[in-house]
Amino acid sequence: MKIYMVGGAVRDKLLGRPVNDRDWVVVGATPEQMLEGGYLPVGRDFPVFLHPTTREEYALARTERKSGQGYRGFAVHTAPDVTLEEDLSRRDLTINAIAEDTHPSRGSGLFDPYHGVRDIEARVLRHVTDAFREDPVRILRVARFAARFTDFTVAPETMQLMREMVAHGEVDHLVPERVWQELARGLMEARPSRMFEVLRECGALAVLLPEVARLWGVPQRAEYHPEVDTGVHLMMVLDMSARLGAPLTVRFACLAHDLGKGTTPADVLPRHIEHEQRSAELLVDVAERLRVPVDCRETADVVAREHGHIHRSGELSAAALMRLLERCDAIRKPARFADVLLACECDARGRLHFEETPYPQRPRLLAVLTAAQSVVTRDIAAQAASRGLTGPQVGGLIHQERVRAVAQWLQEEKQVTEPGQK
Repeated sequence: MKIYMVGGAVRDKLLGRPVNDRDWVVVGATPEQMLEGGYLPVGRDFPVFLHPTTREEYALARTERKSGQGYRGFAVHTAPDVTLEEDLSRRDLTINAIAEDTHPSRGSGLFDPYHGVRDIEARVLRHVTDAFREDPVRILRVARFAARFTDFTVAPETMQLMREMVAHGEVDHLVPERVWQELARGLMEARPSRMFEVLRECGALAVLLPEVARLWGVPQRAEYHPEVDTGVHLMMVLDMSARLGAPLTVRFACLAHDLGKGTTPADVLPRHIEHEQRSAELLVDVAERLRVPVDCRETADVVAREHGHIHRSGELSAAALMRLLERCDAIRKPARFADVLLACECDARGRLHFEETPYPQRPRLLAVLTAAQSVVTRDIAAQAASRGLTGPQVGGLIHQERVRAVAQWLQEEKQVTEPGQK
């Protein structure tokens, strides 16, 4: 039995990046031997075990043979005679097909049959063997790695292989949960735009997210969007969300906020009248198709519908501001409202020449929300009850008091900005 550290841990170690999780492959062992050694079985489709002390994953060396469509269509073979090279051959990219022998008696040594070290040095994402084409999830993984390793490029032959996979319909068989898992991880990488650029280049984006793919080539009004192209703007917004350290809910909202611009009638371009409502409607289909988590879809819905009003909130009266807060359900869900505002800031700053421009709407609307929250609703409800008022009548009184509180805040804001005003 020989044990090797494999995959991302070896890759990240060679790149000088933090190694958070270590995976191991075991050559020359049987499941029975692993159990006798105290390892805990956890694999459903093939033998994977947890180390009795470290709880790190140890997988028996295995080979895979295509037996059906999609990423589940594989027949897995494990046996003591499966070699380390055979196990590494089934991996997606050469940079992930490097093993390290860490046994203290033999000394550390790399096993690199597919020249992954060379590709790390050259900053290239390259498939290991033609077996890459058997698993369409690998297209998503390549795109995600492009978003993580921002100075790497996709090898031309790998890009061609991915195009062929898309053309042969392999991407059509991906299950929604796996697509969302990879997209979500890619959105959280250092430069998420690269994930979508790779997916678009190989044709997979048009299959997985046609609502996003059709944004390229759609013009916008140059006075608001110097970058003009809606797809280019979307990529800038996503990268701004990464720059600002936004959570997944915000990054998905950024992805979906302008979907409606892809359905704007050609005769009204470059204007996009009522694109917000169309974006919200398209979001419903995307969220259902990809099984998007509720918190992500709810935040994205508010951003899609309200980002235009939030951008122009400096022009709104106290009553209009209160209606905006109510439409965003900001009183009940202030944390989500804060995420909505962060997404709007990403949208505003994700434009050519606006990357360093402050976005005062965000702190201002948070202050407006604080003013509305200062109203003690319990006292209003008690006074209303003493007058025999119930239900909507009480809600109306609370709304009025909140409008007054916001109006008072606006007056104080005006006095601060115009000190000479009495």
